[in-house]
Amino acid sequence: MAEIGTDIFAAINHLENGNLVAIPTETVYGLAANAFDNEAVAKIFTAKNRPSFDPLIVHTSSFDRVSSFTKEINDNTYKLAESFCPGPVTFILKKTETIPDLVTSGHSTVGVRIPRHPLTQTLLESLEFPVAAPSANPFGYVSPTTAEHVNQQLGDKLPYILDGGPSTVGVESTIIDASEDQVKILRLGGLTLEEIEEVLGRKVDLIKTSSSNPNAPGMLFSHYSPGIPLTLGPIDWESLEKSSNTFGVLTFGKQNNLPKNALEFCLSKSKNVNEAAANLFRGLRYFVGTEVRNIYAEKLPDEGLGRAINDRLTRAAATIV
Repeated sequence: MAEIGTDIFAAINHLENGNLVAIPTETVYGLAANAFDNEAVAKIFTAKNRPSFDPLIVHTSSFDRVSSFTKEINDNTYKLAESFCPGPVTFILKKTETIPDLVTSGHSTVGVRIPRHPLTQTLLESLEFPVAAPSANPFGYVSPTTAEHVNQQLGDKLPYILDGGPSTVGVESTIIDASEDQVKILRLGGLTLEEIEEVLGRKVDLIKTSSSNPNAPGMLFSHYSPGIPLTLGPIDWESLEKSSNTFGVLTFGKQNNLPKNALEFCLSKSKNVNEAAANLFRGLRYFVGTEVRNIYAEKLPDEGLGRAINDRLTRAAATIV
């Protein structure tokens, strides 16, 4: 298993020597490598068993550094970055040749993010290169929100996990393509549609289609599998209560008189959407190793962070396990 600790110098040493390091962010833990080092980046794809057509997000410490490996940053992007960076947002920008094609899956654009977590901020400020860092989990499975989650799934694939405590946002970054006049959201996440539209003062497009050759991560229809089949939609409690099997249920708000054969994980007893987002991936993991063979969940209100939660649940339900 990997070593878990808070030693930034150890993390720097591993990254400078072409090794992988798991890093904390406010969204989820990332699996990081030197974004300028093709061989180091290749280790990410191997460790995650990630297909090479799914691009990676590049992380750096400030938006000032972004211009060293991107070009043609427009006013929309600067305006949004001023409001939301550092934070749970990724921008799609045209890349320079310093970013290997492996990082972007051959696309001429790259996703760029400035994470808000103070430990990772310090780490990135100390590096002379940005890091490529998708979520630190096997491809297609639930994203990790603690160092222990990383160790459980990828502990034998990397030498060091930088422990920054539980992720506070709990769902991945919102991905925005602001390179054209019409701003597009390619992936819902920790930054809401309403927040983006308020800053821009106009509507933005939400791209919901999936792709076998995406230009941003998290666009594939099937993703976020807990390893147990998940059904999303209105729950038929009467039928489930008659079953002899134990089933799992993700709830939003306090539930009374649950069937005796139900194992519950409540995302938020007070129906706080921010709390639900922070608990989502922990909730999907909760049923692993139990007698539960099926998980049931209902959609949250489709607004704010509820949209991002519903997006993750929809993709988890679509996964063939």
